[in-house]
Amino acid sequence: MEKEELYQLSFQLILYSGNARSFAMEAMQEAKKRNFESARSKIAESESELLQAHKYQTQLIHAEAGGDHFELPILLVHAQDHLMTAMTLKDLAIEMIDLREEFLHAGTVKEGTAE
Repeated sequence: MEKEELYQLSFQLILYSGNARSFAMEAMQEAKKRNFESARSKIAESESELLQAHKYQTQLIHAEAGGDHFELPILLVHAQDHLMTAMTLKDLAIEMIDLREEFLHAGTVKEGTAE
């Protein structure tokens, strides 16, 4: 795999991972406002972006498994970091949304507050 192709794949990973992270953050903000349906919709968008990022990551893995050898550019390391951070944040956002909804239904969050 040529260096230019690695850069292009890295940029795609960064793009989709960044989008996924943004949607996960938006999901938490929606949950904070008690817009749980919107929050879950944002999570679905985050998951869709992560799926796209995963396709590019899989390309890299298949290339290496198929015998391609390439130097590991720092940009690819950075892209992988973005992907893992986005995945973790999305999982955390799901837990936070669930907790906010559970607390609201249990009456532990006072009506009229966004905290």
